[in-house]
Amino acid sequence: MKAEAKILKQEEGTRLTVLGDHQCIKLSGKDTNNQFTLIEQWNDPGIGVPKHVHANEDEVFHVLEGTVEFQIEDTVQTLKAGELTYVPRGVAHRFTVVGDTKAKVHLSIFPAGIERMFEELNQLPAGPPDFAAVTAICAKHGVTILP
Repeated sequence: MKAEAKILKQEEGTRLTVLGDHQCIKLSGKDTNNQFTLIEQWNDPGIGVPKHVHANEDEVFHVLEGTVEFQIEDTVQTLKAGELTYVPRGVAHRFTVVGDTKAKVHLSIFPAGIERMFEELNQLPAGPPDFAAVTAICAKHGVTILP
């Protein structure tokens, strides 16, 4: 099946909340012949994702607004608007929004498919996460949560 051209308005996309991470899936594997997924993240200070590693995906985080602290393996860097980081599969990483303003990040993931994991995590009950359930869902999709 051939991918079709697509135009999305600012408010369009599939909105999810994954462990407090507010996401809007702009393009999924269905849109890109499974080549990549594009997600817009829009988060308050303090929101982040724990250290983890992907077996199957490479990621590019492009900070559009705000400030985000990234840990890649043992290196911690703070990125501001206009800066980005590339995280190849197999490399441990985490991020946290820092400062006193929201951060907007475009997350590109290659290849597509991980959005299915995000959709499952979005179905977990609100409140403090059940890390056993989170770990099991992530493992099913080739993502390992690290201590």
